[in-house]
Amino acid sequence: MSTVSSPILAGCDFPALATHYPLADGRETRRHYLDSAASTLALESARQVADALLAHYANTHSQAHFSARVTSHAYHWAHRQVLRFLRADSERYSAIFAGSGCTALLNRLARTLAARRPERDIVLVATLEHHANDLPHRKHARQVIPIPLTGAAPALGAVDLAALKGLLERYAGRVNYLAVAAASNVTGIVNPVHDIAALAHAHDAWVVVDASQYLAHAPLALSDTGAVERELDAVVFSGHKLYAPGSPGTAVIRQALLTDREPDEVGGGMVDDVTLAGYQVTARFPDREEAGTPNIVGAVQLGAVLYLLQNIDMARIHAAEQRLLRRLVTELTALPGVRLYGDPDLERTPRLGVASFNLVGLEHGLVAAVLNDYHNVAVRNGCFCAHPYVRELLKPDLWALDLDVDAADAEAKIRPWRGMVRASLGLYSTDADIDALLTGIRDLLARPEYYRALYTVDAEGEFRHRTFSIAPATLFDPEALLDRALERLSVSRHVL
Repeated sequence: MSTVSSPILAGCDFPALATHYPLADGRETRRHYLDSAASTLALESARQVADALLAHYANTHSQAHFSARVTSHAYHWAHRQVLRFLRADSERYSAIFAGSGCTALLNRLARTLAARRPERDIVLVATLEHHANDLPHRKHARQVIPIPLTGAAPALGAVDLAALKGLLERYAGRVNYLAVAAASNVTGIVNPVHDIAALAHAHDAWVVVDASQYLAHAPLALSDTGAVERELDAVVFSGHKLYAPGSPGTAVIRQALLTDREPDEVGGGMVDDVTLAGYQVTARFPDREEAGTPNIVGAVQLGAVLYLLQNIDMARIHAAEQRLLRRLVTELTALPGVRLYGDPDLERTPRLGVASFNLVGLEHGLVAAVLNDYHNVAVRNGCFCAHPYVRELLKPDLWALDLDVDAADAEAKIRPWRGMVRASLGLYSTDADIDALLTGIRDLLARPEYYRALYTVDAEGEFRHRTFSIAPATLFDPEALLDRALERLSVSRHVL
């Protein structure tokens, strides 16, 4: 029996929670959204702030008229909210918006830091990284070396500090920077990023932290103690994982890493003067790092979310979510036939908001399909853009398949098992969502062959129900919505 719980914010703050879908058994129920690690739902109060700005909308980079002044003021306000959220010193750090997630900024950092100290040819990257904080460093660094994790698969833990210290000593004078996630998007396991920073700085290496999976769940400051040696050099995150879909990628970066060299991207708004003979880059932050017209409305929406989260109190949010996560992990590990990935001991290895698992003998794609089609539980399955980490976690399971790796069909046979199911929490998650997930898992474990017979696998490896399907256009049809809007317009289609 579950404990009745309510989310910290009311359901009206997340109108998407009211969405209902028809199910394969004929019922129509409210969805249980457990896919927040991919993208969180929109926080309505923050969206309303962004919508209110549209009444004044104009471009930034001007003070010539009222609308430009209002928009520029709102955009700068969003920068201040980011710095405040991470307790960053605005004299030494700058908040930068770019792209549609953290990927663009991590690519930019990889290029910038590689060019800044080319004599330091090594980057250390944690084994549990999302591709966004892995591939850019592989592309731009001369050599990338993985940082080992504690424990053994499938119960791998966080970054192994002793192993990291050994790597820094072994490659003394060659390590340019470390790239590490504050929390894994696969397991939610938290890395001790400030301890990592202290080790790195002792060897004159910088630390780039991907906090995309962290900031919606717990408070994070650039330095946990205020000591400079424990300060993070760059923190990058995605607004779409912070209740602000459509917002830009964001970075808080030590300004000293960006000065004394030309910005990675050039264009309008980041220069003081341009002549036929050359151009002069402005010294102003963040202007010099934000060429072109920014995603103003998205940035303001993100700023509004950060303002709200700070005033709700991130410590309170963290405590409420930890109760739910503890229940989820405890009940999953107690179910026979469920394999949980990552160290399950939350005291030894803290986690944030994520639990990834498999059901023994059932493909992850089938599990996700049944949870959706029969229980309206939205989870994600696959490798979550973290292939090396998922492969490490799955090694014991894949070896247990006992396949002939040299057989012509070996890859086809192993592909359905190379992945897992991920359930992830948000501000809106409740015990009812966990109840629905656990009910679905128990149902699958009790009737695996019944469900297997109901599905086929397509060429992409997706499990499709044999008799039930809902066309996406019947749930959301942009053209139908626009056609109705055209009918309401006072101008005829011919004029348009």
